[in-house]
Amino acid sequence: MSNIIEEKTPFRVLQVIGIACAGGVESVIMNYYRHIDKNKIQFDFVFDGFNDMWDEEIQQLGGKVYHITSYKENVFKFMKELYYIVKKNQYSIVHSNMNTLSVFSLFPAFVGGAKIRILHNHSTATSTESFRTLLKYILRPTNFIFANYYVACSRLAAEWMYGINRIKNEKVTIVNNAIDLSLYKFNLELRNELRNSLRISEDTVVIGHVGRFVNQKNHKFLIEVFYEINKKNSNSLLLLVGDGHLKPQIQSLVKNMGLDNCVKFLGIRKDVKSLYNAMDYFVLPSWYEGLPVVAVEAQANGLPCLFSNYVTQESKLLSNTLFYDIKNGPVKWAELILSSLRERDPNATEELSKKGFDIKKMSRFLYLWYEAKINAPKK
Repeated sequence: MSNIIEEKTPFRVLQVIGIACAGGVESVIMNYYRHIDKNKIQFDFVFDGFNDMWDEEIQQLGGKVYHITSYKENVFKFMKELYYIVKKNQYSIVHSNMNTLSVFSLFPAFVGGAKIRILHNHSTATSTESFRTLLKYILRPTNFIFANYYVACSRLAAEWMYGINRIKNEKVTIVNNAIDLSLYKFNLELRNELRNSLRISEDTVVIGHVGRFVNQKNHKFLIEVFYEINKKNSNSLLLLVGDGHLKPQIQSLVKNMGLDNCVKFLGIRKDVKSLYNAMDYFVLPSWYEGLPVVAVEAQANGLPCLFSNYVTQESKLLSNTLFYDIKNGPVKWAELILSSLRERDPNATEELSKKGFDIKKMSRFLYLWYEAKINAPKK
């Protein structure tokens, strides 16, 4: 019997995350961690940098947290520290969630003796980020040297990272960005409470967006769209949830466009699941995505949604979700949003459950997937 089968129960999976913030990747992994059977499996976490926003919850759930030097600061120190974590703790499973940067975690995992090295892609690329995209294409093939299992959040993300042949040969597993649907179900009472606390009148049209202030999320375009919406309906408001290095730039743009009184910057919030109730419409004009968890969350709330043409069609889980080309410009986007305002889908959570986005079902799927890899015959 191989050593890997003899690991203690629960067996432990080392989840390698990027920077600890309120981003989609961390949210997805934490959703699975909260619901997975911790009597059988435990997650430990490696974070790039020293933001401790998740530490307390992870430790309360029985997981370990390791903060190591950021790869941006010193990639060699990052790899050395990760190597020692894997080696010292004898992790058999290392699950890297760093997309094309995963080579920097999978190499030390390989050297440290991890038998199961999982490459998990959550994203794609865009021509609007020339240097970053070039780096992604350069790094992408290096990941296959050290990974021996492949995972993606959507078929689009899988095709971009792994190619059609690996998908056809069933080498790639799609793990949906599932959520606890019960937490996102529309609640009228909560809507009224939130609107009162945010000083939003009942008849105000609230456009919502959740995302980091980075180029990928295309906030500048979103502000331009809202400017056109507000010209046509002065009783409208834009809620922006999130933080990031471009936030000051977007705040300046809002001020210069005279939108100070109708754009609210809410920052990083722990009550995002509740905030969807205060919105009337959700907009995601991203330049690229894998399958954004905020798209799942907004639809679970039943919100009518408009996504850019760069967001995978797999994100469409409800009939009131639309896609539109960014090239059509802010004026046409605004017209489409105003013309497609409608009531929420009352059957949203049931529809998402049928399509595989119920975390209670998907967490069991993930556990069984890990278990199958642990018990697989040694290659």
